[in-house]
Order: sequence, then C-alpha cells, then structure tokens
Amino acid sequence: MAGALEDLEYRPAKAVRIAVSYCADPAAALDEIQHQLDQTRPSFILLFVPNRLSPDDLAAALPSALPHAVVFGCTTAGQITPRGYEDDALVAVAFERSHFRVASTLFASITPVSIAEVVQQTERLAEQFRATPGRKRLALIFADGLSKQEDILVAALEAGLKDIPVFGGSAGDGLRFERTQVLRNGEFHNNAALLLLIETDLTFCGLGFDHFQPTESRMVVTKAVPEERLVLEINGSPAAEEYARLVKVPVGELSPTIFAENPVLVRNGNIYHVRAIQQIHGEHGLTFLSAIDDGLLLTLGRGKEIIRTLDSGLAVTDKQGDPPDFILGFDCYLRKLEIDRKGLEAEASERFRERRVIGFSTYGEQHLGVHVNQTFVGVAFFIPREGAPL
Repeated sequence: MAGALEDLEYRPAKAVRIAVSYCADPAAALDEIQHQLDQTRPSFILLFVPNRLSPDDLAAALPSALPHAVVFGCTTAGQITPRGYEDDALVAVAFERSHFRVASTLFASITPVSIAEVVQQTERLAEQFRATPGRKRLALIFADGLSKQEDILVAALEAGLKDIPVFGGSAGDGLRFERTQVLRNGEFHNNAALLLLIETDLTFCGLGFDHFQPTESRMVVTKAVPEERLVLEINGSPAAEEYARLVKVPVGELSPTIFAENPVLVRNGNIYHVRAIQQIHGEHGLTFLSAIDDGLLLTLGRGKEIIRTLDSGLAVTDKQGDPPDFILGFDCYLRKLEIDRKGLEAEASERFRERRVIGFSTYGEQHLGVHVNQTFVGVAFFIPREGAPL
C-alpha cells in the first residue's frame, strides 16, 4: 500500500517523517518504507514491527532496503500510526538529522539484570556521547517484554543516567506472549534491552497517565514467586479464584479483557501505579506484568472514562501555548483491549491523530525510573518559535 498516508487529513510533523506499510511480505514492506522516506537522510529511524512480520526476514532485508540508515526498534502488540490504533502496520519514524543526535547501547542477557553492569554501561555511554551546548537530552528504553526484568532495569538506568529523563516501552508480541525482541545494528535480540540516548534542539515534556482510581477492595499477596511475577495466593486463597470473587465474575470467564478493566493498584506515597495481570498461570495462579512479592498490599482499581482521560492527558502545550510537533507514545496493550471492547477505537484514534501521536502498544511502560502498566507514557516534542527561549 504505497502512499498509505496520502489520503489522510493529517498534519505532518516537521521534526520527523513517518512511513507506514501494510504489506505482508517483509522485504516488500521495507521497500515501501524506503520509498516513503525517499529524499530523507535522518539521524536515525525507529521501526515498530507488527507480530505478523518475521523479525528474521526483516533483518535480512534491512541492508538492501535502508542501506545508509541507522535503524532501531522492537516488536509490538499493536501500533499507533497517523490513522490511530492499528495491528498490522510496519511503522517507521525517521528523526530529522537537523534536530536529533543519538547514541545507543544494548544490554544483552538481561535475565537476570546486573545492576552494576547496567549502571556502568549507561554511565560510559553518557560520557562518550559528548553534549552539544544549548541542546537537551533524554533517553528511550525498549526492553524484552517477556524478560520480567524491567523494574530492576529501569531503576538501574535512573541511577546511571542521573538527571537525564528515561521513557520507553516493553516490546510486544501481539497477544501471543511467546517472543519479544529489540532491534539494533540490523539484528533482533530477545532477552535484551536497547537504550537510546538522544540529544535534541527541540523542547520536550514527558507524559504519563492512566484512567483508574482505587476502590475499597483490598487484597494481600500471601504466596508469590517474585522472580516469575507469579502470584499463587491472594488473601490466603487461590489467586485466580479470589481475584474472580472480588471482580464478581466466574473464574472460568477471566480473560485479558477482564484483567484490563479490573486492574490491581499499588500505592506509592499518594500515587497509585497499576500492576496489570497478564494471564492465568496453571489452574489458580496469576502472572503479572510488573514486580510482585509476598505481603504486597493491592487495591482493586475502577476505571474512569478512558476517552476523557486520553483527551486531558494529551492536551499539552509549550510555554508559548503551542501544541506538540509530535508525541512519541508507548501505550499498554491492555488499554487498547479495553478501548476495543467498549467500541471506542475510532474515538481514541481520532485523539491520536489530532495530537500527532506515533508509537506502539506495549507489554509495559517505563516512566521516569518506574516500570508501570496500563498507562500511556509519551514524550511530547515542540519546535520553539523563532527567537523563543529553549
């Protein structure tokens, strides 16, 4: 589908070029991407891969399709394109050389994470990537979404990067939960995480929001396998049965949609973070998408109106009151499941188009040193007006 974006009423961003292909053949899809990005020489490209395309076949085709480009990316559980939510799109975001510089490193074999090695590798990258006066820095992290290591990894990155903010998303695999991978130097890697250190002359701000509020229903994890993010008992009862009782559905009807609409929350000070449930494990266990431990106090969450919170969360401006040039978004796949079930996909996609959001559906989100779930995390980039202070 060459020229797939030409029929959209879409205001293109100035600092990035976006290309999308729906072709089922990886080599042909990359050829379409190359054609749409013709005449550009970006600093780097982010590639968000749908689960129907083979990462190995994409990697084999990359050298001929994009021979001079620096390409990073990951597999996904869905994409956010200029059309909004999609499932089968190969998305390329080309970051203009005039606005962006990048350095990267790969954390391989992250199960288990070595905090000391991550901190040292991160500090070394930051030292070697010399700062340009007048420009700002941020970091993006793309991690294997099945590694169960993001909580520790992001905390280590926060220590290594110090005052550089970190945002990102965990790679996905549709709803298969079999193999998730990150892309660097023409190769896809699982059990790995990709860190990008980015320098830009644009101003930017981080976004992070969900649509849940705590209820009066409390539960305590009474038996867990923390290294597997697995809960076997809640309130002294089999975990799946107790959770089903609290959300008032038969245990046989538990599903990703039920988990999406009835998350559990963990309180940190005055802030509640979502600890999303991935799936039932065996007959009675529950596998989570974030860190879990014995004795952890959980609160059942109740959803607020999801489109309204999306509206308010994306409604950011710079100091001059201008909207973002674009928003790079990392959106939990469970949010999309809930939006789909409620028939709100068209409305959500319209909001993404209006705010020029581009990104992917994740297995978890990273926001300022914390690994979260069922959250939209993003970075809004603004092009300063001529003469405006940075």
